[in-house]
Order: sequence, then C-alpha cells, then structure tokens
Amino acid sequence: MGKYIEMIRIRFLMMLAYRTNYYSGILIYSINIGAYYFLWNAIYGDKSSIEGMTAIQMTSYISIAWMARAFYFNNIDREIAQEIKEGKVAVEFIRPYNYLLMKTMQGLGEGIFRFSFFSAPGMIIVALIFPIAFSSNPLTWLLFGLALVFSFLINMQINLLTGILTFFFYNNTGLIRAKRVVIDLFSGLLLPISFFPGWAQQVMGFLPFQGISYVPSMIFTESFTYSETMNAMLYQVVWVLILIIPIQLIWLVAKKQLVVQGG
Repeated sequence: MGKYIEMIRIRFLMMLAYRTNYYSGILIYSINIGAYYFLWNAIYGDKSSIEGMTAIQMTSYISIAWMARAFYFNNIDREIAQEIKEGKVAVEFIRPYNYLLMKTMQGLGEGIFRFSFFSAPGMIIVALIFPIAFSSNPLTWLLFGLALVFSFLINMQINLLTGILTFFFYNNTGLIRAKRVVIDLFSGLLLPISFFPGWAQQVMGFLPFQGISYVPSMIFTESFTYSETMNAMLYQVVWVLILIIPIQLIWLVAKKQLVVQGG
C-alpha cells in the first residue's frame, strides 16, 4: 500500500509545480458562479423559493457545485488514452502495481491538490463576493465530506472506463469530450436535478451522474432532509460498487487484445 500512497504524494508535488494555473482557475470559476448568480436572481425575482430551494440556497448550491468540481475533476481518462496510444501502457503492465489503482491514486493526489489550492481558497473568495449560507451543523459538514469522497470515486470510475475503452476504439477523444458534457449536464452541475422534468428525473435515477455533483451540493445547502441524505449517500455507495464490475470486466478483455500503436 505504501507505493500507492507515494503516488498520491508524487502527483501532489507535480501539480504543485503548476499551482499558478489554478489561481487563475479560481478567477474563471468565480466568473462562472457570478454569471449563474445573476441569472438565478433574475429567475427567482420575487419568489421566495423554487422547487423547495430559496435564492440563497441556490447561490450556495451553484458555488459549492463548481468548487467541488475542482476536487473531483481530473484528466486521468486522457492520460490512460495517451499511454495506450503511445504504447507506454505495455511497460505499466510489468511494473509491480495495479495499473488502475495506481491511476486512481494519482487522481486522488490531484484532487487533494485541487482542494487545497483551488476549492478551499476559491470558496472563501466567492463567499466574500456572493451571499452563501454555511451550515453551523457539524453533521452536515461530515456528511458533505463523505458525499464528496464518493463523488470523486464515481467520477474517477467513469474516467477509468472511458480511458480503458481506448483499447477498443484506439482514438476516443470524441468520447472523452462527450463524457465531460454529459457529466456536467446530468450530474446537476449546471442545473439541480430537481429542476428537470419528472420523466427526466426518473431516467437519471438509474444513472450514476447525479451522485457526482447534485448529492454533495444538496447536502451542503441542507436542501435534503436527513432521510433523503441517507438515501442519496446510499445511492452513491451502490454506484461505486456497481461500477467496479464493468471496469474489471472490460479491463480483463482489454489486456488480452493490447495493440501498441507506434510502439
């Protein structure tokens, strides 16, 4: 296990070398949050709440959703695709570690860096500009933290699946881009799931995406009741377990038909 922990540290130090880029990223995310803030203020108008959420809850939802994205987002799928196309993955197979677990640890190291230098300071800056409601309940913060970890795991597993598919498609750049759009839309980042039509909510209830952004953001804003929070986190745990199955199956098949391009 020590070698995997070391990978977390190495990826963190690698990201630290480019930390200036993430300071500029805080500005970009703040602009995004500002645009949504004024948009939703116009939508709310004189209404006290929409779909059970007040205007300040919506502002808090938008802010935490974008800042949480900085934690769970990574480009591991692109890295896997690039290593497969360049033939580097063949070398990874003979090294004394599990390739997929190694990539997960690298993603975690990147996530810890993003949380430390992007999400946390970004949230503080945004809170100074826009009205955001922070809960005083320690349990809310604990549940939010756990939900955020599960959101990282679900997003990471989807990235692993997307990256592994390069074994079959050889060039899945389009799939990676489509995956990013689908996650941003159906995870609740751009619009809370509760604002979708009823039939769409039912369909998305059978998909893992809302466990990435919607669940932790709703917990943070205390828009869920306690029972709804428990059900939502159970939903996350179930999808973390379910996604292990296709990853392992596709990985076993993919290793048997490795074709090194240009290697």
